[in-house]
Amino acid sequence: MKKPNLLYVFPDQFRLMSLGIWQDPDYQDLLPGVGDPVITPHLDGFITQSTLLNNAVSNCPVCSPHRGSLMTGQFPSRSGVPLNCNSDRINSELPQDAYCFTDALSQAGYHVGYIGKWHLDLPTANDPTRPGHYIDPRQPAWDSYTQPERRHGIDYWYGYGTFDEHKNPHYYDSEGNRHDPKTWSAEHETDQAIAYLKNEHGQRDESKPFALFVSMNPPHSPYDSLDDCREEDWLRYKDKSVDDLLLRANADKTMDKANAASYYFANVTGTDSEFGRLVETLKAMGEWDNTVIVFTSDHGETLCSHGINDAKNCIYNEAFSVPFIIKAAHQKQTQQNPVFLSSADIMPTVLGVMGLEALVPNNIHGRNLAEAIQSSDIGALPNHALYIRNIDGPRDASNKVSDYFPVSRGIKTERYTLAFEVERDGELSNVLFFDNLLDPYQRNNLTFNPDNHIERTLVTALAKELVRTDDPWAEEKWLSNLLPYELFLGNHND
Repeated sequence: MKKPNLLYVFPDQFRLMSLGIWQDPDYQDLLPGVGDPVITPHLDGFITQSTLLNNAVSNCPVCSPHRGSLMTGQFPSRSGVPLNCNSDRINSELPQDAYCFTDALSQAGYHVGYIGKWHLDLPTANDPTRPGHYIDPRQPAWDSYTQPERRHGIDYWYGYGTFDEHKNPHYYDSEGNRHDPKTWSAEHETDQAIAYLKNEHGQRDESKPFALFVSMNPPHSPYDSLDDCREEDWLRYKDKSVDDLLLRANADKTMDKANAASYYFANVTGTDSEFGRLVETLKAMGEWDNTVIVFTSDHGETLCSHGINDAKNCIYNEAFSVPFIIKAAHQKQTQQNPVFLSSADIMPTVLGVMGLEALVPNNIHGRNLAEAIQSSDIGALPNHALYIRNIDGPRDASNKVSDYFPVSRGIKTERYTLAFEVERDGELSNVLFFDNLLDPYQRNNLTFNPDNHIERTLVTALAKELVRTDDPWAEEKWLSNLLPYELFLGNHND
């Protein structure tokens, strides 16, 4: 039997709420609160032919930690990527010897392509055109060049580390040549992806199935002006007021950021249209039926919700929840599934959907949910997800961040969200506790009573996940007066 291809598309900072499908009465009940007034016809149509996982989350909702989990199937405690990668954080980069998603695909005989943002390397002075220099002049440097030995089985490379000028992107090809196309990045990346799929320049070995990752930066910030999006997309929102655009009841419309909503949604619509071009290309090539297709995101975007400026790195639904839509090869019918898919579950689950479960390592945190999400047995599905927030820890003698501090941990179920935050000494400093059913916008922080049955159930689930994922909270037994680690220590498989 012919192996299925893979197309994995993941823009950054695309929140779950920003799908037009939520305006359809058949889907409205799957989202807490109302969806954004966005125009995403291509994704909406894709959902009607695919499986929508409405409880997918980005466990550590910032870019690099999610990508570390995506690639390794490990949570940040073991992925090597606990923080967003930059040249000051010497403790955070994808290990060169890690066995990654792309390594598994290469081992299975796939021609693997990667286009767009990578953001998994510690930037070093390895500019291929100026040896001994960083490609990024900032201090600390964020952007990076990924050398061939760090590409983990990827055959075709057209990428960069991280760079946030959407209309002034740059890329390094497989040989290290730099390209500056002066085009909106998602459009240019789609052009390159289509050329790869069609093999217009002999980019891939057509005797092999392909596995192509397309990592678009928009709708990641900035989204402040026409410098950040295409005018044709922005014109669809420009005449709408802040009240027309920010429909979620927890959005603070007095924030300066509120005026940027039209540009964020323009990038959402632009990303949707580029995804549509990829779908049409596969159909024209006759590869649609035999291609597993995934659309998801690194993390969400608060977009003025809760009055916070940080777009991510919190347990609120707007940042923590992400779209996850997967079409199996030869799938004909739409499905919805309430499984709580975590970042580390993606690698084993997608490999499972592709029939490559034998290549999933045994020692990873991620779970292969391929069989579960195609089954009607709801009892077999994970019904909660771990939340992680890390910040910079101690610095070494060179003032480089040498470790991370695990400032917050939490758990989300269909009904409840609970998160604890600690001081540097591990003492409790804050609790967030929401009833997601009665309070879908998470505006009413409930009183946490550890003696109540609901709270005991939640902290037990949290302790179990912390032990299972080798989290430093479990190793240090932080908040052990609340979290019953002793029930699970020594039995990681439970």
